[in-house]
Amino acid sequence: MVFQLGSSLLDMCVLAVLNREDTYGYVLTQNVKEVMDISESTLYPVLRRLQKADFLTTYDQPYMGRNRRYYAITGKGKERLSYYEREWKLYKKRIDNIIEGGCENE
Repeated sequence: MVFQLGSSLLDMCVLAVLNREDTYGYVLTQNVKEVMDISESTLYPVLRRLQKADFLTTYDQPYMGRNRRYYAITGKGKERLSYYEREWKLYKKRIDNIIEGGCENE
């Protein structure tokens, strides 16, 4: 993708995926990769940061003799996601207006 993607957009994508269902790192990475180029090694610091901010929590589930760490969005994370969604819609509208030649005050 040619556009720079900031940390807020990455946070929003992670929280949006987790808002649909709890999941583990690999699946989360694959979902986010659908919209941006990201590796698991890039995603894990983001997950730790979001967990530290109380936007998500973790729990372990046994899988084939090992524990798999799952991530889940918290109530505070859902509030942050709502904030990001509102900001995204406003930003997208402004970009669409520029691209489509409309007025910003529409």
